[in-house]
This record gives sequence, C-alpha cells and structure tokens, in this order.
Amino acid sequence: MRERFRKLAYGTAEMVGSPWAFLVGVVVVLVWGLSGPSFHFSDTWQLVINTATTIVTFLVVFLIQGAQNRDSRALHLKLDELLRAVAHARTSLVALEGRTDDELDRLQQEFDHLRQTQGERLDRCPDVQTDEASRTTPPRRELPG
Repeated sequence: MRERFRKLAYGTAEMVGSPWAFLVGVVVVLVWGLSGPSFHFSDTWQLVINTATTIVTFLVVFLIQGAQNRDSRALHLKLDELLRAVAHARTSLVALEGRTDDELDRLQQEFDHLRQTQGERLDRCPDVQTDEASRTTPPRRELPG
C-alpha cells in the first residue's frame, strides 16, 4: 500500500504542478464563471464550484504532503551522508529536525557568528563577490575525469 501511495503522491505532485494543470484550472473557473448567467448565479451554481474545489484541495493536500515528506527525508539522508563523509564535519548536526526550536536558534546564532567572523576571508576570495550590485555567478569549473 505504501508503494502505491508513493507512486500516486508523486504522480499527483507532478501533474498538479504542471502548467497544463494550471491551465485546466483556469478553464474550469472561466467555464463556471461564464455559466453563471445561465444558472442565474444561483446558490446551487456557487455550491458546485465551492464543493468541487474543497474536495479536490482536501485530497491533493495529502498527496502532495506525502511526496514532500518523502523528498525531505531523502534530502536529510543525503545531507547526513555528506556530514558523515567530511572529516571535520560535526556529526552532531545529523537529525537536527528532532531538536527543539531553542537548540536550532542557538545553532543559527553560531552560524551567523561564523559568517560574520569569516566574512573577511570571503571578501578576499576572487570567486565570491559580496557587493550586492556587482554580484555575479562564478564561472563553472569542469570536474576532472
């Protein structure tokens, strides 16, 4: 069942995130709006669009959240592997999502302090420009092999 849900969630996320899905939504709203005079803008006419959009939104939210949760989990596992593989990385940063907000705030302050104290070194790096007006993307470097 989990595998079927995963496939359905990813398929739905791909489908509703496409320009075609947006276009279909716009067309549905236009057709509904243009049909208003035929139905004398009745309560039933309004109820149809309200009910349809509520049901679709309710179901799609669960599917997209399922896909997003899985993507987030995979991303965390990749980052955990990178932390494990880098010699001087702090492996205590693995699984930060389970920490309290206060712990995350303290860590954020620590990284902010590191950025401020190491900012001088970044200013001297030719690939990094800190002046917002002259910021450019550094040239791509080819990897050996």
